[in-house]
Amino acid sequence: MFTVHRAGQQDGDALGEIHAAAWAAAYAPFFDPEFAAGAVRSRRTRWHARTAQGAWTILLAEHDGRPLALSAFGPSPTRPGSAELTTFYSHPDSWGSGIAPALMTETLRHMRDDGYARVHLWTLRDTPQSRRFYTKCGFTESGATRPHDFGDGNPLDQVEYERSC
Repeated sequence: MFTVHRAGQQDGDALGEIHAAAWAAAYAPFFDPEFAAGAVRSRRTRWHARTAQGAWTILLAEHDGRPLALSAFGPSPTRPGSAELTTFYSHPDSWGSGIAPALMTETLRHMRDDGYARVHLWTLRDTPQSRRFYTKCGFTESGATRPHDFGDGNPLDQVEYERSC
């Protein structure tokens, strides 16, 4: 039903479309419309370079050949030996389809295969849909919070989640 593979440069357009559409639906309402529009455009074009860098493991999930969800992870810069899930988005067309849980299962498997025992992530405090999803996937709040500035000079609060891989 769903397939997941390691993304490459040839997947840059698909990754960008997923990221832009999901970000527009979930995050754009927090920002001035002009800033949000620029942020969405930026997310469409950044994935070719990110896949070329090879710094993260980037996974792409498809349903019937249509790319619909992405994840990216790498070594945590703050927790030695742990992974940090830096990116997890599914296209709004796929919300409720089951592709996001399938991708999370595969992402955690890849982390274990890469030798990680634990993973953490940050998500916006005021995005209940993402927070419910991470909880359903076995993540718990660590108690840590931080402000995050997306580039508009108005930081938003993030909360940290963690779990074993």
